[in-house]
Amino acid sequence: MQPVTPPPGPAHPRAPAPAPRHHAARLLRWLWIAGFAVGTTTHVADLGVGGADVYADFHPALRAFWVSLTLWDPLVIVLLLLRRRAGVVLGLVVILVDIAVNWSVIAVVGGIPVWGAVNQTAFAVLLLASARLLARCFAPAADR
Repeated sequence: MQPVTPPPGPAHPRAPAPAPRHHAARLLRWLWIAGFAVGTTTHVADLGVGGADVYADFHPALRAFWVSLTLWDPLVIVLLLLRRRAGVVLGLVVILVDIAVNWSVIAVVGGIPVWGAVNQTAFAVLLLASARLLARCFAPAADR
């Protein structure tokens, strides 16, 4: 009779559970992705409905910025899915510039819903509060 060789892996049949920090980071990563997916969907829907004249009542620079978010938001999602720190940095830049632009438009010109800017601002607070943890979890083990 041949001796039974245990399968490779930890000596204990049950691997240790990931640290709570990793559970939090996983949840936060999916919240970030969901938020940027909402942004992507919103801007793609605006383009689908408005076509080439989307945001026609606004200055061309504003129009160009809002249309560019159809590229920036999904890029953030891809980087987050790949667990890249650049996704955290780019996500912060995108949301902070977006809310600065949107609140400026609301204050000066009007014509966009305040509730959207309020929701974006709440999302930005979440991002700012969680960026460091997420970036650390995306770092190579030697950098943690």
